[in-house]
Amino acid sequence: MLLAADVGNTNVVFALFDGCEIKARWRIATDPRRTGDEYAVWLLQLLSIEGVDRSQIKQIIFASVVPRADHNLTVLAQKYFGITPMMAGKGEAAWGFAADVDHPSSLGADRALNIVAAHEQYGGDLIVVDFGTATKFEAVDFNGAYKGGIIAPGINLSLDALVGKTAKLPRIAIKAPASTSVIGRNTEDQMLIGVFWGYVAMMEGLIERMKAEIGRPVKVVATGGLAILFDDQTEIFDHVDADLTIQGLAILAERVLAKENGA
Repeated sequence: MLLAADVGNTNVVFALFDGCEIKARWRIATDPRRTGDEYAVWLLQLLSIEGVDRSQIKQIIFASVVPRADHNLTVLAQKYFGITPMMAGKGEAAWGFAADVDHPSSLGADRALNIVAAHEQYGGDLIVVDFGTATKFEAVDFNGAYKGGIIAPGINLSLDALVGKTAKLPRIAIKAPASTSVIGRNTEDQMLIGVFWGYVAMMEGLIERMKAEIGRPVKVVATGGLAILFDDQTEIFDHVDADLTIQGLAILAERVLAKENGA
């Protein structure tokens, strides 16, 4: 089995793969101070609940946009599983695609994984949209090359800024407005309309501009926690794949295994 971990700015997502199938996934808040021992206490209990012994884990791979967490995950892998983990984007687990941008090394691991997985699973020219702490838009050509993208504040960051910089506006939950009207009749509805429909309009506008610049038929793939919420309110997405990023890790691990086996 493969244990994969995607370390984001907000959460660390662990996934257990048996072949191509995700058998279990777990999420824990990102904390660079969390030690390998602390990860182990939490993770080994979850594996036990799934009926999996640690000896069944044969590969470990992780990707991280939080460098301070890397050492502790390496300790987790080596001390509790006896495995030297693969780090996505490095060594045998290199990304394997061309990055036609000014500073390729600045591409975040989560964005690179989305590019790998989207090209492998959907092919053709792509726009990949990832709803995380920030919302990222990636342009990927039919050869799998990364051509550039967009980084926008995530919808929760936008809401935090709105509430944090005003004295009287209340905290509201992000959800689809009950009405399609964009003229709110109270403060909460007006805020939700501004944040939600404003975000939909931003996404649709940017994606249409990207499509026009690419100039060829493009499939739009969405991932991240809020992708399903927005998918119900717009026709802009061709595919919604909640597991895209973690599947990218599995694809890289499979490539490494194939090389080791001489395939």
